Amino acid sequence: MTIDPLTADRVSQLLSRLDVPGPRYTSYPTADRFVDSFDAASYQLALQKRAGETAACAAAPLSMYVHIPFCESICHYCGCNKVVTRQHERAGEYLQALRREIDLHVAVLGRGQPLTQLHLGGGSPTFLDDDELEQLMAELRSAFRIAPDAEVSIEVDPRTVDALRLRHLAALGFNRLSFGVQDFDPEVQKAVHREQPYEAVEALMRVAREICFESINADLIYGLPRQTPATFSRTIAQMGALRPDRIALYAYAHLPERFKPQRRIHAHELPAASDRVHMLRAAISGFQGLGYTHIGMDHFALPGDPLAVAKREGRLHRNFQGYSTQADCDLIGLGVSAIGRIGRCYSQNHKTLSSYYESIDQARFASVRGLELSDDDVLRREVIMALMCQGRADFDAIEQAGAVRVREYFAAEIERLRPLQAQGLVVLEPTAIQVTPLGWYFVRAIAMVFDRHLATESGRDPALPGYSRVV
Repeated sequence: MTIDPLTADRVSQLLSRLDVPGPRYTSYPTADRFVDSFDAASYQLALQKRAGETAACAAAPLSMYVHIPFCESICHYCGCNKVVTRQHERAGEYLQALRREIDLHVAVLGRGQPLTQLHLGGGSPTFLDDDELEQLMAELRSAFRIAPDAEVSIEVDPRTVDALRLRHLAALGFNRLSFGVQDFDPEVQKAVHREQPYEAVEALMRVAREICFESINADLIYGLPRQTPATFSRTIAQMGALRPDRIALYAYAHLPERFKPQRRIHAHELPAASDRVHMLRAAISGFQGLGYTHIGMDHFALPGDPLAVAKREGRLHRNFQGYSTQADCDLIGLGVSAIGRIGRCYSQNHKTLSSYYESIDQARFASVRGLELSDDDVLRREVIMALMCQGRADFDAIEQAGAVRVREYFAAEIERLRPLQAQGLVVLEPTAIQVTPLGWYFVRAIAMVFDRHLATESGRDPALPGYSRVV
């Protein structure tokens, strides 16, 4: 679906009712629902079940995420799990632990399992030097078989790479880059402690194109301190001039009670809700005007990019890294705090280096919490992901997947959608739920209607802090 530019007045009218904190739904149930009873032994059982399915040629495709937590300096907006240090020697101990964690997986799954996706995130993966990245990739290739057409991506801090490093990344097999930009305005960069000139990013993107990376992504954040609609419009224009294949546009979530670095941000410097809406509207209108397809709530892609193609063909998916072209797949998460999915099970590794190292040193998987999905969870995930990815939930397709009568099973939820229909956010068709162009601004709030955990958890109010705001 294409989102038409809309007046800020209509969106603003709905903000007071609908701009509440809510999940981003990179999974359902969301990670805050994971339980401690799903431990390392539970994760190993899930892997063993997958190994049996692999032997029977029934296993799902396999994806992998590797978390590199280190950064040389702190970005004040950051809510990621990271270790800020200039002691690069600390990377050696971490890489040794990753090797042992890889070996644990090989012992259960067998060597040579094919990977169709591999992503290095952080932190800053480019905190690792060239030799360390080469060692890590060699270890992964020894343990797994990276498919010839696999998506192999890495998050890049523009302040840590030059043309030579980009060429080395390509030589290691990376075919996709994601540049962390956030904003080009110097005053905003100072406010969030991440200063990187536009000219430096432009030069890196030019080299990346010369090297012929298959896809280049750039991240932006709206709602940062000292941002205004005028300054962010300039950033939108500058990003359009760079023309990356994909653009990820995230709303800043100010949660200083959860993320200590954010306490250095002055709340009075944050833009008002009306300005945030203006920035979002300007970005959607601006990027569409430049020929980008709006993939979903926070992603844009050029029409020929695989994400845009998957959107048009109804094959778009969503996982812990955001929107994805990968069909419903298993995901191995390696490293501290990494999240994975095996079959019906979600899992997350220890969040501190000391606990992570302790588990690995004892030859034990680092999983510390997770969840095994119920039939109800799986069915609700189908509905929520259809809304988040396609803006449309077709009852026939969901009934085939879940063997239920959707209108009866979700009768209460459909009733709760009627006020949203009256507000012009959804259309309730006889056999489908369709998100409108206006509704895309609030798609997370629409998806929340089907979140049983939000609706039933004792003492949990979705309006309380803990999630980012939906707009």
